[in-house]
Amino acid sequence: YSLPRLEEAGVGPVSRLPVSLRIILESVVRNTDGEQVTEQDVRNLASWKATAPTPVEIPFTIARVVMQDFTGVPAVVDLAAMRSAMEAMERAGFSPDLIDPLCPVDMVVDHSVQVDAFGTPEALRFNTRLEFERNSERYKLLKWGKQAFENFNVVPPSIGIVHQVNLEYLARGVFTGETDSGTIFYPDSLVGTDSHTTMINGIGIVGWGVGGIEAEAALLGQPITFLTPEVIGFRMSGEMVEGVTATDLVLTVVEQLRQAGVVGKFVEFFGPGVEALSLPDRATIANMCPEYGATMGFFPVDEESLNYYRLTGRSEEQIELIRAYFTAQGMFGIPKDGEVDYTEVMELDLSTIEPCVAGPRLPQARIPLGGLKDSFEQGLVTPVSEGGFGSPGDAPEKEEDLEDGDVVIAAITSCTNTSNPMVMLGAGVLAKKAVEKGLQVPPHVKTSLAPGSRVVTDYLEKAGLLASLEAIGFNVVGYGCTTCIGNSGPLPEEIGKAILDRNLICASVLSGNRNFEARVHPDVRASYLASPPLVVAFALAGTVRRDFTAEPVGTDGDGNPVWLKDIWPSRAELLELIEQSMSPEAFREKYADIEAQATEWNELEAPAGTSYAWDHESTYIQEPPYFMGGFDPRQAPPVTDIEGARALLLLGDNITTDHISPAGAFAADTPAGQYLVEEGVEPRDFNSFGSRRGNHQVMIRGTFANKRVKNLMVTPKEGGFTRHQPDGAEMSVFEASERYLEEGVPLVVLAGINYGTGSSRDWAAKGTRLLGVRAVAASSFERIHRSNLVGMGVLPLQFRKGESPAALGLDGTETFTIRGLEEKLEVAGELELAWTKPDGSTGSTLLDIRIDTPFEIEVFRHGGILDLVLRRLVAEAEA
Repeated sequence: YSLPRLEEAGVGPVSRLPVSLRIILESVVRNTDGEQVTEQDVRNLASWKATAPTPVEIPFTIARVVMQDFTGVPAVVDLAAMRSAMEAMERAGFSPDLIDPLCPVDMVVDHSVQVDAFGTPEALRFNTRLEFERNSERYKLLKWGKQAFENFNVVPPSIGIVHQVNLEYLARGVFTGETDSGTIFYPDSLVGTDSHTTMINGIGIVGWGVGGIEAEAALLGQPITFLTPEVIGFRMSGEMVEGVTATDLVLTVVEQLRQAGVVGKFVEFFGPGVEALSLPDRATIANMCPEYGATMGFFPVDEESLNYYRLTGRSEEQIELIRAYFTAQGMFGIPKDGEVDYTEVMELDLSTIEPCVAGPRLPQARIPLGGLKDSFEQGLVTPVSEGGFGSPGDAPEKEEDLEDGDVVIAAITSCTNTSNPMVMLGAGVLAKKAVEKGLQVPPHVKTSLAPGSRVVTDYLEKAGLLASLEAIGFNVVGYGCTTCIGNSGPLPEEIGKAILDRNLICASVLSGNRNFEARVHPDVRASYLASPPLVVAFALAGTVRRDFTAEPVGTDGDGNPVWLKDIWPSRAELLELIEQSMSPEAFREKYADIEAQATEWNELEAPAGTSYAWDHESTYIQEPPYFMGGFDPRQAPPVTDIEGARALLLLGDNITTDHISPAGAFAADTPAGQYLVEEGVEPRDFNSFGSRRGNHQVMIRGTFANKRVKNLMVTPKEGGFTRHQPDGAEMSVFEASERYLEEGVPLVVLAGINYGTGSSRDWAAKGTRLLGVRAVAASSFERIHRSNLVGMGVLPLQFRKGESPAALGLDGTETFTIRGLEEKLEVAGELELAWTKPDGSTGSTLLDIRIDTPFEIEVFRHGGILDLVLRRLVAEAEA
């Protein structure tokens, strides 16, 4: 489907469009059917105006879907529930087989391994065994899905992190398809159930993260719809200087773009500096796209992209097809200055990048490496309300006791950096030099190495560096997303006890992409993102209260200071190691027969059949309630006004999906823990919230239950608590929800800016809906969570500039009314939020409706996207 010919036909200045938009335009052209995708959709996108894009809905049909198990298991549960609903209607002629993926779906199981064992050669084997003991029921569900659904493939555990597997193995670049009129070629594109799906943008593939519910609709044939975006051109010039890593670069980019405000926009990188970047460096920047808030961080296809395909073992035939296709479409190469029209152009000179970290709570909070010590110590004397820690912990009684600022977790983890040979080999070289000088990691540091794929271990071994990492405790603990997702595992008992007993502000340092409150570990108050070499350096120092620009990392065996520059690897030696240790053959070998490498997976016996046999005694997998009871497959329910509602929570700014969605470990005295104990589960067998995502009973009880969530209705108390109104009784969020549901009282959530920042957790929206929340009113929303709320039938409303719950004097004691949902529900519309306080005084304000496209209006009117898709399938079957 030739884009140059489209331009020749006068449809629009296609060759001036950002490359990312051209790839989407090709999909719109190719999938035009006059119904879901029309010729007008083609014209709307082809005539995109850079400086003032008209916000019209674009239907984007993707080539494939990628999932990971934390979001993928609930998606398979939902698909199984839809099949059960179809099975219930089988007598009316509806077959469960109607529910089946219409495009390829790859499920990469990577989020369930936890760092229990560390610092030992047996860590990988031990953690893998525990992973299967804890998760066998979930894994059996996935194996059932693989045999029950067409186009559904599973990459078993212990192969690698989804985004690295996507980059190294799943990415095709160009698809080949057969149609009635012959063979067609079209560009690879996808959505994924993880916000860091954007890592694939680094190799020129359009894709972004969505919630599981939106991905389910996409794999069932529904186009992904979005409003024509602004596209920010990010021009890079110069080259990075010696001693600076891709991590330093990406933390700088995150800070710059987050300050510029790019939420919901595309960012496309161009310029001479981009051409000088390696593909892994580009992928690192693309991966961190959710941290700067954009929909995509896109790098067009060029020779470096093809070199990476070659390095990772793709065939020359496929590589030449990619070259030929993008050349024929006029999309090959990094755009030069003036070749493409962008909404706005930002610039960065790569030579200005300096070593840095980010933290202690936000990935965009960049700190120059030399400023970390002062920044941390300032936080000890700054109130929590102003972004500090509140107060230092109790002083140590003896010299070897744990102190504020001590590093208790040092983790080389996450897709961001474990896909990048320069920083991984850099960590190995730094470890080797440190060992040679006699440096050791203090015993209070929990160290871990979680490579992004088995290929990383292969090249570390060939480079002779794995043994050095192991010598200072960085043994391989698993192949998957560990510390960055919160699977850091328990701290040693004496460390955890000291932190809690003395209220210590201890630190984690990780080569990850997220460091939100309580994410890495609930008891670790300060988390810093850093490059893998710096993770090793901070592990050796044992504290973040060390200025590496003015103080040594440690001392050698003779008591001499060892400075960071003494053990830092040079760019020349790293390039030589890459040449020596990496080859296409290694990638081909590791991905040649994935199933053969998955011994424990192969031994699992899974159920078979078209429909899933629900076990009502299971505490891991339960049939969700979405299609039970009064679900009408032929008619959507009426949209009703929200009358006499109460605020379930009153929240401030920067509420992340970590605060909302259940994640990590939980205790027996929490609502989720109490439920499992009542079901006969011992606390030692609770596992994590992530592993229980297939059981809505657990997840509802964990929604808004994060230890650090700050509900202003119970301030200064932290955690999942609220007040039931009108009596004002304090209780858990879940208990209050239960009481309101019994009383027939609808609920709303009130919040500040950046509501829903973070991972694409569908349970942040599912849990909100199942708690009885009808609407969320916030000062601004992050893209994926806003979409997920609509997808679950929850109304997102936005306060206008200058307004917020605090500015309006709301304190959570009010009753709320939102009227006009039936007649005033429209894109860019407005609704009135009215309230009455306990003293009888009243107030109101107008809120913007954040249902952003006509398709989303239809989704909301049906009560959610799964409801809509199921009704459409029923209608098609009847027709």
